[in-house]
Amino acid sequence: MMRRVAVLGSTGSIGTTALKVLARHRDRFAVSALTAHGNTNLLAAQAAEWRPAFTGLVAPNGSRPPADWATGPGALVNAAIRADVDIVLNAVVGVAGMDATLAALGAGKRVALANKETLVVAGALATAAAARGRGALVPVDSEHSAILQCLGARGAADVRRLVITASGGPFREWAPEKIAAATRDQALRHPTWSMGRKITVDSATLANKALEVIEAHYLFGLPYDRIEVVVHPQSIVHSMVEFVDGSVVAQLGVPSMEIPILYSLTHPERLDDAGTPRFDPVSASPLTFEPVRHEAFPALRLGVAAGMAGGVAPAVFNAANEAAVAAFLDGRIAFGGIAAGIARALDAVTGPGTPTRDELMDADRQARAVVEAAA
Repeated sequence: MMRRVAVLGSTGSIGTTALKVLARHRDRFAVSALTAHGNTNLLAAQAAEWRPAFTGLVAPNGSRPPADWATGPGALVNAAIRADVDIVLNAVVGVAGMDATLAALGAGKRVALANKETLVVAGALATAAAARGRGALVPVDSEHSAILQCLGARGAADVRRLVITASGGPFREWAPEKIAAATRDQALRHPTWSMGRKITVDSATLANKALEVIEAHYLFGLPYDRIEVVVHPQSIVHSMVEFVDGSVVAQLGVPSMEIPILYSLTHPERLDDAGTPRFDPVSASPLTFEPVRHEAFPALRLGVAAGMAGGVAPAVFNAANEAAVAAFLDGRIAFGGIAAGIARALDAVTGPGTPTRDELMDADRQARAVVEAAA
């Protein structure tokens, strides 16, 4: 059966990779909607190739998109709830993708979720929207896709712990004081993955692992004390699940987002794909694991603590991290200022224990203001 896909954030790293995967399976998938933030030229080229029924540009930024394109932030939600869309692949970066995910789940769509911020900021709201609308969340992140594959039909009661792997980023062996003074070019030089700028910096601070721990908590229903992070420099083992009987199941594969993207579209089925890179265990050897050096990467500890605190704290962590990373990439703060800004925002911003969407967005705005004031 032909499945109809909306790709939100189609011009970014995950979006372009998703279209590459979809192009190999045109007999199984059609693209019904495409949206981008502001890359008008690339979106126009994609629309010309795929001819979607809906094309949306969130921020035209002075460009003149075609008259039949939707424009403005509402384009994301409008694309996500269309009747001619079965699967919404949300590759939007940051909290900007949250409303589209909630709307798609409420409309009964399958959401292939690369936008981890939705679950970090509004995990409870996303869970409620999926239950209300009978939508389904399938992770795109390689770590959570790995856990999903390891679990099979098993539930949380069968699991002792989840082990999420981290490459360690470009500063895995650096001293803390050297990390704090790292330059933008150094932070963007990831040793194993090719990703967008924001997620590459998150990988360098290990803030991405904090986001992934919170995401795993909501996706798989395990408490935080049963979700661990270990450093695995080769990025071959994407995650592990230890079951209550002591057995450990791991998912391995080359560090390519094409594999988890395809699985998010076909789960629980698997589709033969000659285009995905093959895994050679001999050339990949040896596989090594290390503990996280928390003193060198404080963002991970701050994020997990925010997840455990609940309420608005995860939203504050996410917003402060987004604002601090943007300030670092703009050259306004040092690399060490990212974690410092997050800590400052978490100390300054409080809110209710069971926040509404508007209360979460208010905490988001306050956290960004705290970081910007110090940048």
